Amino acid sequence: MTVIVTGAAGVLGGAVCKHLTTQKQQVIGVDLVAPGNDLKGLKSIIVGVDLTKTEAVEAAIARHISPDEEIDGLVNIAGGFVWIPTRDADTETWAKMHAMNFQTTLNMTRAVLPRLKPGRGSIVNIGAFAALRAGTGMGPYTASKAAVAKLTEALSEELKADRIRVNAILPSIIDTPANRKDMPDADFASWVRPQEIAEAIGFLLSPKASGVTGALLPVVGRV
Repeated sequence: MTVIVTGAAGVLGGAVCKHLTTQKQQVIGVDLVAPGNDLKGLKSIIVGVDLTKTEAVEAAIARHISPDEEIDGLVNIAGGFVWIPTRDADTETWAKMHAMNFQTTLNMTRAVLPRLKPGRGSIVNIGAFAALRAGTGMGPYTASKAAVAKLTEALSEELKADRIRVNAILPSIIDTPANRKDMPDADFASWVRPQEIAEAIGFLLSPKASGVTGALLPVVGRV
């Protein structure tokens, strides 16, 4: 299988790339910046791609992936987070969250969709469990992730005839160095580990999940 993973330079993206390579999948990593040296064994890495820009994404795919190369899977991980109360969030903040979380997913999906194999293609998006019930300071972020969830559901219906599956993972707080720094007094053991999310993504990409599409799968640890 050949799988494209966006946000490959991030903590979660790196974990997913590593997990998929252990499953003997050919992984193409995509990000704005280059991943660390510990990310080895990938089929290729495409860097310098601003995933919020439609033209940049389409150009990168056209330049690095031949028109006749079929893709088995796409994992849309690239995104961002900001904590800010709704009354304090200006238009730029809302637009930034929309671009980083929703537009990146839409842009890559549209660019890759013509290359996805009918009958076996699979898309996995990263949503957010908090989008089901947003809390204080989560408005711009969760609104953008709710849009990802609805895009997932819409695409799953539209692509059923081609037997291309579309699902989303809804993580809770992910155990990353950045989150530990921002929330030093939290119970880290209750957070979901990147490897746990990677394994769920691997399952949704695999033939074992051939009957699963349109699912919004919570992966929340013990939060």
